[in-house]
Amino acid sequence: MAQLYKTIGLIGKPNHQGASSTIAVLHDYLLENKYEVLVETSVANSVEIADMHECSLTEIGNKADLAIVVGGDGYMLGAARVLACFDIGVIGVNRGNLGFLTDLSPDDIIPPLEEILNGKSRYEQRFIIEAEVYRHGKLKSSNSAVNEAVLHAGKVASMIEFEVHIDNSFMFSQRSDGLIISTPTGSTAYSMSAGGPILTPNLNALSLVPMFPHTLTSRPIVVDGDSEIKLILANENQESLQVSCDGHVILAVMPGDEVIIKKSPQTIRLVHPLNHDYFNVLRNKLGWGNKLY
Repeated sequence: MAQLYKTIGLIGKPNHQGASSTIAVLHDYLLENKYEVLVETSVANSVEIADMHECSLTEIGNKADLAIVVGGDGYMLGAARVLACFDIGVIGVNRGNLGFLTDLSPDDIIPPLEEILNGKSRYEQRFIIEAEVYRHGKLKSSNSAVNEAVLHAGKVASMIEFEVHIDNSFMFSQRSDGLIISTPTGSTAYSMSAGGPILTPNLNALSLVPMFPHTLTSRPIVVDGDSEIKLILANENQESLQVSCDGHVILAVMPGDEVIIKKSPQTIRLVHPLNHDYFNVLRNKLGWGNKLY
């Protein structure tokens, strides 16, 4: 039978003993089964493998048919933001804590991976969002987020004031510590910790979750995923404001700036084992009760 995938990229958390050992196991298995294997440069430096083919993350996106990311959800997010630019499937191996995005266990990785490589798998497209900062009508900075974009002050417990517009319709003004705009993927991350709703991955929706609002009537709200969300920063704010994308990329924001958040045309193609069940993941990760009978 012809191989469904020919070239596979291995991406992992650098200088992490567990990730390095898993990368080595995967590399040996894939080579033995006649796959071309590319190892991302940052993790290649911490893995002792002879005749290794090192590549950058973007080169893996360009050349590989499938990427296997070894690490926690945080590392998976960083790789996914880059790989969303390419037509490539992504599998996660959990070497972190909760692991909502990383399906495979490093303790039992080969049997489910073998099934996936033989085509016994399911695909899932997850959308991502773009955050753009405009100053006096000119684009100053932008980046993408898989989980969430968060408007917040540069220092802890500092209240900011801003307006929220949805598709150019004024929604509300608010004084709070900030606002979390979350995708369904990110609804089990920072948004959930702040009291936001869990959105199933197939929903075309975004949630807006206020952070410690200075009012008792402010509540999270879910809007259409194709909405354009505009945040207008009051001129009275202090200068140290930020928009954080997935907690990693920071965009500087000044008083009076406008922040536009909308769905990106790019998506992430996640590859799951056939027995993957989203509600089973939630139940296990969040400690929900099992069936009564």
